[in-house]
Amino acid sequence: MSTRTFGAQSMTTQLRDVLVKRPAAAFGAAFDDPAHGYLHPVDLDAAQREHDALTTILAELGATVHELDSEYDPDLTYTFDPALVTDRGVLPLLAGKPNRVGEELVIERWCNEHGIPTAGRIESPGTAEGGDTFWLDERTLCVGRTLRTNRAGAAQLRSILEPEVEVEIFDVPYWKGGGELVHLMSVISPIADDLAVVFLPLFPCGLLELLQERGVRLVGVPEEEYLSLGCNVLAVSPGVAVVADGNPVTRARLEAAGAEVHAFPAGQVGVNGSGGPTCLTRPILRG
Repeated sequence: MSTRTFGAQSMTTQLRDVLVKRPAAAFGAAFDDPAHGYLHPVDLDAAQREHDALTTILAELGATVHELDSEYDPDLTYTFDPALVTDRGVLPLLAGKPNRVGEELVIERWCNEHGIPTAGRIESPGTAEGGDTFWLDERTLCVGRTLRTNRAGAAQLRSILEPEVEVEIFDVPYWKGGGELVHLMSVISPIADDLAVVFLPLFPCGLLELLQERGVRLVGVPEEEYLSLGCNVLAVSPGVAVVADGNPVTRARLEAAGAEVHAFPAGQVGVNGSGGPTCLTRPILRG
């Protein structure tokens, strides 16, 4: 039996420990500042019920759920973005969204207090956000160069992680700019070694080539389900996925591909702030 207590260099192996931040006062006030980018005033009670539904699913599927009790800004509820947790420790990132700068220190402090050392950090002028990263396998990290993850940030990730980890960098389309930002993980969610949910209209061609070389089967998200988080899918174990409710075509396609699918309502905690089940979770230990 493994004695590891941290390390999440996978998107699809068994999720054992995960860090979440239940929406609270800051999240409830998110719409008050247009810079946060929320679509409408937040119904905090509904957001909390939705978040509770997500964490209940995660626990029922075998994950130990840790709750971050710090308040910082509304977006800290999306714990995926501020840091990576590698086999060597936590790697605090540096957000390209100004109000999120500092969240990485909150996540780092929690990790350090729970026995996870710091393995490096992204420093200015570099920027990098977790939503622009995903593990293709335990030794390959894909990084999107976007409006939030710049050339310097991607280069720093490569410098910190190599040679143990190969870092593949892909340019992500500008689309509609910062107001409707495209992260790399806005267009892909790995479900198993050979299965991924993708939104092809905004997909980097180099990444498509890599997936085809690996024999990865692709589940396409229709355009009408893109903005309702159809492409934001969390694998809790190989082939077992958590999705935002309200995306029936994507769900049916996943199930037809052999996946076991669990859905939770995400209108307030997800769609309003543009973050789905992956965004709402920071894996601490997988495998």
